[in-house]
Amino acid sequence: MPESEERQQPQNEMNPRETVPAPQGPSQEMAAANAQPTEALPEEALPAYEPVNIEDLDRAVLANSRRHTRRSFAIAAAAAAAGYGLYRWIEDGPREQMQPDPFRDAFRFNAKLSKVIFDERALAPTYPLSRAENLRVNGVYGLHMTLDPDSYRLQVVGVRNSQIHPRYASDVTAWEYKYMDAKTAESRGHDTKTPPPSARTAEKMAPESMMEEEKLREMRSGRMPRGREEAGQSHSTLPQPTSGLLLTMSDILRLPRHELVTQFKCIEGWSQIVHWAGVRMADFLEEYPPEPGDGKEPRFVYMETPDGDYYTAYDMQVCRHPQTLLVTEMMGAPLTQYHGAPLRLHMPTKYGYKQIKRIGLISYNTERPDDYWTKLGYDWYAGL
Repeated sequence: MPESEERQQPQNEMNPRETVPAPQGPSQEMAAANAQPTEALPEEALPAYEPVNIEDLDRAVLANSRRHTRRSFAIAAAAAAAGYGLYRWIEDGPREQMQPDPFRDAFRFNAKLSKVIFDERALAPTYPLSRAENLRVNGVYGLHMTLDPDSYRLQVVGVRNSQIHPRYASDVTAWEYKYMDAKTAESRGHDTKTPPPSARTAEKMAPESMMEEEKLREMRSGRMPRGREEAGQSHSTLPQPTSGLLLTMSDILRLPRHELVTQFKCIEGWSQIVHWAGVRMADFLEEYPPEPGDGKEPRFVYMETPDGDYYTAYDMQVCRHPQTLLVTEMMGAPLTQYHGAPLRLHMPTKYGYKQIKRIGLISYNTERPDDYWTKLGYDWYAGL
């Protein structure tokens, strides 16, 4: 090819060394437009700002705070006055068994609510025997003296057709329990609540009105002093004479034997799993049924120790609960004196203060009987 022709390039051909601007898309066109200098807005289009005085702002905030503070103090003072007035109304108002009426009414409401929600027929949990342990001694009311086992009789009052029973007695209150001065190696535990009773100790513990009433009762009755513990004598204790049955332990042990591993719960906040054995209260009620009154079965069951120092009361329904036991053995051995020998109660659906030791009397009642700890301000129902 001639040199002149080689130097000439066609106009429609592109030199690869030349750069060609790339076509601009919409975003690039927008960016280019944004890059254009903008025209400044006129001053009259800008918002107007007033100069701020910090001192004026502080004064306004402080005034508002003072208004809220005065209101808060006024409301707090009114609430405190109303609360104190309510407290004085409750504290100075009438009382029932050492509790102001509103508190006792609250106890009753809680009992009704518990019966509806938890159902007294529901069973308490049971546990494997390997988890059971010896129950600590906690309270020795009615157990201060060592009972002679041969003198033990269980007084049962209100039994149907009791007159034809071979154990019938025209006056069960005439039975005399015998006590021994025998020393015992049993541990009384570390929380027995009260020292051994004496006249001076009892007078220090019990309200003076209770003690005076008790002394008058003793003078009139001529019987062994009763109700020497803090709550005084029970108003449901048997008058002289009262007919009923005097059962021996053999009479009780003829009933079917049952074992149970359940939890004992104390209202003080501790609990233990224990192995119990004895006869079901339901079987006892079948063997010694209550006498109907006005065509109806008595609603309550009353129990007390042989000396009447400790006493408890229950709904008939919970006594028929299949886990309510009249206990004769604990942890595979006979009951000890401080654990309520020869017969105590276990109710896994109730707190421990309802589980009376050394039962000397079982009585069927149409009216709600007296209860030791209820007289001292505790809940009568004591349900878990």
